[in-house]
Amino acid sequence: MKTLPFIRILILTTLCIPAWSVPAPADRKATKETVKLFNYLYELKSKGIMFGHQDDLMYGYNWWYEPGKSDTRAAVGDYPTVAGFELGHIELGDSRSLDSVNFDQIREQVKEHYMRGGIVTISWHLNNPLTMQNNDPSLKWPHGTAWDVSSNEVVSSILPGGKNNELFNTWLERLATFLSSLRDDKGTPIPFIFRPFHEHSGSFFWWGTNICTDSEYSALWRYTVTYLRDRKNIHNILYAYNTDRVTSLEQYLKGYPGDDIIDMLSLDMYDRGESFGSELDNALQFIIKEAASRQKLAALSETGERKGLKDWWMNVLLPVVSKYPLDYVLTWRDAFKSKVTVGGNPVDAYKEDFLEFYKSPRTLFLKDIKDYKIYGTK
Repeated sequence: MKTLPFIRILILTTLCIPAWSVPAPADRKATKETVKLFNYLYELKSKGIMFGHQDDLMYGYNWWYEPGKSDTRAAVGDYPTVAGFELGHIELGDSRSLDSVNFDQIREQVKEHYMRGGIVTISWHLNNPLTMQNNDPSLKWPHGTAWDVSSNEVVSSILPGGKNNELFNTWLERLATFLSSLRDDKGTPIPFIFRPFHEHSGSFFWWGTNICTDSEYSALWRYTVTYLRDRKNIHNILYAYNTDRVTSLEQYLKGYPGDDIIDMLSLDMYDRGESFGSELDNALQFIIKEAASRQKLAALSETGERKGLKDWWMNVLLPVVSKYPLDYVLTWRDAFKSKVTVGGNPVDAYKEDFLEFYKSPRTLFLKDIKDYKIYGTK
């Protein structure tokens, strides 16, 4: 186990200042485990960067759902600290996600990772509630999916007064039912980071910046959080605001729904060429500063390497992200039968570079943090 610097314990006290004047979840009714997770993340981000991987526990490039298996673990002998899961198609009442993953198995692995002492983050690529109602068989993908940007009336149609508001409420009910089922053996709700309506600065999802107005996007966020938090009384969620690549704080905050419902400022940025390092560095500078001023968490919530670059982990990604107090860096999924490994590198190539990334004292994998009992449950 790598040496992890001492983590200060954040103590809420009423002796000198009100308890909620210190960094805390936006949800004032957050469960004690959720508060502990927020406090832990807020303190740990200055100690090292946790590694996360999407769908790491669900499948890999040559295997499909084998409990306990993980591409990260196969590569370095350790689990990622942060495990990502996807809930697209939960809104439809389907038994499997848009990536064909069984929702019951997702529930099992959320619980397993929580019991290991790991951290869970959940994304939601929900279908287009307006265009999917057109059942014309001649319409090809991405018709009706999250990527269908053929109409700029989608968000307005699902907000109060819109013709699809009741449909969206049904979707939120199904989402809430699943989220409420994420509990440990004692029935305690499992805290997690929820990142819906992501990459808003781009225009490749129906909630994107050129597909809806900033006020509509903000209203969509507020309606969703209010529904889950206040109507369904779900209080084990930390909410992550998220954009795709941006070049200014003004661009980053377009459509920002408000500090009272957001816990984390996050960014997605993939390596598309030699300018990646400087572009990421620039964006993290103003995002981290803004997160600190608002007392929010911060993460690079999606990234992936430049194909064919054998030293990407140690000489491109780590030198930039280790400059900043980020909570975690999460690489995207190893799609089944796609012949890629952790982070998108070709099978069995450059594994030494990722191993060095794992060994770095600046990165935190599960073994580095599991003894700290972050939820206060063990």
